[in-house]
Amino acid sequence: MLLGFKTELKLNNQQRTELLKHCGVARHAWNWGLGLTKQILDHNKANPNEKIKFPTAIDLHKWLVALVKPECPWYYECSKSTPQESLRALCLAWKDCFEKKKGVPQFKKKGRHDSFTLEGTVKTLGSRSIQVPKIGVLKTYECLPTHCPRKKKKSPHKVPPNSFQPKSVTISREADKWFISFRFEASKPDLKLEDTWFFSEHSVVGVDLGVSNLATLSTGEIVEGAKSYKRFKDKLARLQWLNRQKVIGSANWKKAQLQIARLHRKIANIRKDTLHKLTILLAKNHSVIVIEDLNVKGMMANHKLAASIQDMGFFEFRRQLTYKCDLFGSKLVIVDRWFPSSKTCSNCGTVKKELSLKERTFNCECGLSINRDLNAAINLSHCVAGVPPVEARGVKNYSSITVS
Repeated sequence: MLLGFKTELKLNNQQRTELLKHCGVARHAWNWGLGLTKQILDHNKANPNEKIKFPTAIDLHKWLVALVKPECPWYYECSKSTPQESLRALCLAWKDCFEKKKGVPQFKKKGRHDSFTLEGTVKTLGSRSIQVPKIGVLKTYECLPTHCPRKKKKSPHKVPPNSFQPKSVTISREADKWFISFRFEASKPDLKLEDTWFFSEHSVVGVDLGVSNLATLSTGEIVEGAKSYKRFKDKLARLQWLNRQKVIGSANWKKAQLQIARLHRKIANIRKDTLHKLTILLAKNHSVIVIEDLNVKGMMANHKLAASIQDMGFFEFRRQLTYKCDLFGSKLVIVDRWFPSSKTCSNCGTVKKELSLKERTFNCECGLSINRDLNAAINLSHCVAGVPPVEARGVKNYSSITVS
């Protein structure tokens, strides 16, 4: 299966300059192609009888070579694959827009989400060096997948020989750090009995995501979210307040922008770390994981809860759980979003007509009084036909593990 690998680069000043040049070329090609395609769409809308065919990525690159490169000789200082991949990504963005999967592509601004893709021959030179087209050899702080040190613990993923040949790599910047990412072919890890606490072919767990707590499991365990944005919200507001009257482009303004970017990166890294720990914990220790198909976009319409919902990272949780279940051989079950998991009694099956958000305890006429989120998680675990609840299987308690 294909796995992604992302690690930080160890660069000198000359290499940083080269990477900035490539980011500028990729950004210029994207903005030029976006402006041209918008003009074509406006022309087709104004003249329905004289429509122009929407260009493909190959057409855009041919026009770029004929029209833009002669006027911008600095294009030749960078790899030719950089504008090609940027225009290819633009066409994919328009395709998603036409299929109503995403919104209209936006113009890129210098210093925000700087990244570019290189395509060509990529080679590994040692355990911490990788050679990319045009730029040359780049060093990394972390060992590459095919060169795991023997003294340390071996990687659980077995990389077959001659499989580490990525056709393209993506280099991106976060604040003042640069990262390289690519995909490689790897076999599934060999899981031994001591590697997992409990793994049975009939083990099933329901997971209910929430705002106050990140996840409530049907076993009764509660996983608190990192809430990194809430933790650093005051510090972030302070930095932005101090930066409000600095001259744009000045040295002090650049220093303040770098501090803000570093804090944003720290907030995102804490959130990702929490989600990675939780998803690995679920995928390794349960054969069936049941979650609910949440309407995150509709939930974000509540302005009082929007910040808390975004701070938890519901979409990233589902994305990570999807590929990790495939990696560890588990099964992920997605329950329909209209399933009344919170309104249904997990004991007798009675469905309440109304249940306000303020009611955190579910009380039923049968005498059951249970936490609202725990009741929903148990109902989710019952959705898998023919598999008993996880409480009846004697699952080992891991309440001492804190995911934060």
